[in-house]
Amino acid sequence: MRKIILNILSVFISSVVVAQIDPALLRRTSKDTSGLLLNMDAVYNRPFLQLGKLPVALGGYAEANYQYLQEDGISEGHQFQMRRLTLFVSSSISKRIKFLSEIEFEDGTKEINIEFASVDFEFAPLLNLRSGIVMNPIGAFNQNHDGPKWEFIDRPISATQILPATWSNVGFGVFGKKSSKDWVYAYEAYLTNGFDDKIIDNAENKTFLPASKENKDRFEESFNGSPLLTGKVAVRNRKIGELGLSYMGGVYNKFEDDGLELDKKRRVNVYAIDFNSTLPKINTYINAEWAWVNVDVPETYTEQFGRKQQGGFIDFVQPVFKKPVFGFETSVINAALRLEYVDWNKGKFKSTGDNISDEVFSIVPAISWRPTAQTVIRLNYRYNWQKDILGNPPAKLAGFQFGVTTYF
Repeated sequence: MRKIILNILSVFISSVVVAQIDPALLRRTSKDTSGLLLNMDAVYNRPFLQLGKLPVALGGYAEANYQYLQEDGISEGHQFQMRRLTLFVSSSISKRIKFLSEIEFEDGTKEINIEFASVDFEFAPLLNLRSGIVMNPIGAFNQNHDGPKWEFIDRPISATQILPATWSNVGFGVFGKKSSKDWVYAYEAYLTNGFDDKIIDNAENKTFLPASKENKDRFEESFNGSPLLTGKVAVRNRKIGELGLSYMGGVYNKFEDDGLELDKKRRVNVYAIDFNSTLPKINTYINAEWAWVNVDVPETYTEQFGRKQQGGFIDFVQPVFKKPVFGFETSVINAALRLEYVDWNKGKFKSTGDNISDEVFSIVPAISWRPTAQTVIRLNYRYNWQKDILGNPPAKLAGFQFGVTTYF
């Protein structure tokens, strides 16, 4: 451990005092570039900076943006934000043992989170062990969420308001991947600490899975002693694209305390499907995700707490200009469009039979410029219309967002 710490300090100091180092010793590395890449490979498919033959590599990304939004004619004015600063540290401990961590600073230092910190043991292509803080593989965005990979400033509403984006827990699991000509098959399965009763007892006053992220104790103990199971299977064809199916479920409530039964075991079950593809010839990139959430809500709760939720998004990204700009040889300008929908409470009122609303629609056209593949400058226009639980005329939010994000 002492040796690893000294190596990290050495790399950090050497990057600051760059004038004293031969630049030829510094090199960019990517930890997983073999074969067809899947969303599950995103954790290692990042640029890292390595000094010479040191076993530790560093990387990260930053996101900063400006926005001016109005909701029903009311605005908070011009806003400048430092959304994220994320640091990666990886190490090849031996030929078949790897360590990687991801530490994120959000909104300056308002939140500091360890989003990933695990040790991987590689036994065979189809059998690998992962232990530590793992990123639960529900959907695609939860694993493949780095800002520089997206043309949109805001993360998808479904990924942050139904699914708890960058949801990670302490646990163990296995994963594997096999390639065969134009095909690649993969799976992941983890047992981790899980949700707590915050998903129905929170400031949002509705069923809201992201509220469990407020429980920092989940990294040291389980709320109810019941593990959360998360599993995913994925397949990719070189010409067609990638399809992923995932599941996450477990008991979320405190059903007993010191042997005393408090309540029955109440489960939360989440199902998700994701797909991405690039259309041939015109190179249009399509990326979509849809999720369904089922929660066993106590009968004593009112109907504003949804027992069923669903939502998702679809992105279209079209390269429109691929030529050097201002000396950037690999410059690309993209036109993009995101369509989003979230229903926090799918069902009908028992008393009237009318639909329960509590839903939001969103459309986000965008223009982005990538001077390099690892850096993107984004201009978005966001338009949301959101209905309350009673289906009253929707609140409308609209405005511009401009931002820069880059790996470093």
